[in-house]
Formats: sequence, structure tokens, C-alpha cells
Amino acid sequence: MARTGKRMDTTFHPALLFVLPAFLVLIGLVAESAGAFVAAFGIGLIALLRWMAVDGSYRATKRRLRLAYAHADRYVLPEDLDYPCQQLLRRAQNAVEVILASKVHRAGLIDTIDNQVTLPEEVWQIAQRLRDLSAMHAEHGRLVPRELPPGMEEAFRPYTSALDAAWTSLSQRVRHLEKYAKQVIKTDKVYQTHKRLEALAARTPDYQRLIADTVRDELARQHIRELADQAAHARKLFEESITQARQAAGALLRTPLT
Repeated sequence: MARTGKRMDTTFHPALLFVLPAFLVLIGLVAESAGAFVAAFGIGLIALLRWMAVDGSYRATKRRLRLAYAHADRYVLPEDLDYPCQQLLRRAQNAVEVILASKVHRAGLIDTIDNQVTLPEEVWQIAQRLRDLSAMHAEHGRLVPRELPPGMEEAFRPYTSALDAAWTSLSQRVRHLEKYAKQVIKTDKVYQTHKRLEALAARTPDYQRLIADTVRDELARQHIRELADQAAHARKLFEESITQARQAAGALLRTPLT
């Protein structure tokens, strides 16, 4: 409304709300009808409540419109920008939103205060310049004909180059914001991994107990292996003793007793 110069309608007067109830009261007095008084009272009450609601909204809108007029240089509307400038501003806003919504920002691991102050100001500076650039783009389009006479291209080239240079500079600023946002995203992933490592570190005693239990199991398996080896050795000794016994028996058979 402020951009289009619209003003609030002030032709309405609250006294008009009481014309119909007063007319019904007059009819009631002439006709001496109690119903007319009740109807007049009801209609007047409804009209009063409706006027209070409408007037409250009217005054709030008027107050906002007055503020919009007073601070017309402190906001940028989508209608103030051409489509390429809208897209570039949206990229800058997205980058800042990513940074401010990051876990490392909320945890205070990056310069939180500087981000909260500097980044919105950076977006505002970009928005202002994009607004000016859009206006100059529109003016340039109106003044510069699509088909220039031969030999006139060089006369218009500096103005076109100035617009291109401004666009390149603003695009570079937005790319810097996006680069920062990408770095914050990477830092967020590292931070999440770090938090998981911290959670594991808190479980270190449990892991130590697990390792200790595993070592005890290994010792038990070693002891079982030693027992099995002892059994095998005992069997081997037993087999050897049997062989020796057989050998001794054979010697006895070959040498009869005398």
C-alpha cells in the first residue's frame, strides 16, 4: 500500500452506526411498541460491536501504513527487484539462514554475536544494492533501444558495463556467503561426529569392562588349550608306555624263565 501511495479511507463516520437504531426508536415512540425498542437496542448493540472490531482493525492498518511511509527506505519488497535480483537475494538469504540455523552457531562454536549482527546487515546491504540495480536495469531498458544505429554501440557500452560490473560484484558477495554456509555445513557434520565420539567416550568404562571380559575369555581359552595339550601329552605318554610294555613282554617271551 505504501509503495503504491494508497491512503486510508476517512469518509466513514461512526455516528452513522446509530442512525438506524435511532430511527427505530423514533418509530417505537410514535407507535408505542416495546418490540421496536428491543429491536433498536439489539441492532444498536450489534452495530456497536461491529464498529469496535472494524475500527480496531482500521486503526491497526492505519498505524502500520504510517510506519511503512515513515520508513520506506528500510525495507525491500519483491516487487522492488527484477527476477534475477530476486533470485540472487534469495540465495543470500538462504545462505544466512543455513549459518544461523547450524548447530555450531547455536552451540557458540563460531562467532555467534558477529554472525547475528553482521550477516543480517550483509543481506540488507545486498538487498539495497539489488534494489538500486533493478531500478537502473529498468531505466536502462527504457532508454537504450534494442537496435542501435551503426556506430552507436560504443557510446552505450560504458553504461552496460557499469551494470554488469555491479551485478558481478554482488554475485561475488553472495558466493562468499554461500561458501561460508558450505563450510558451516561441513563443520556441522564434523561437530555431529564429535558429539557422537563424546557419547562413545562417556561409555569408555563399559568398553574397558568389555575388553577386560574378552581378555579373561582369552585366558580361559588358553587354559583350555593347555588342558587339551596336557591330555594329548598324557595319551601320548600312555601310548608310549603301552609300547614299552609290549616290548618288555616280547623280550620276556623270547627269553624263557629259568
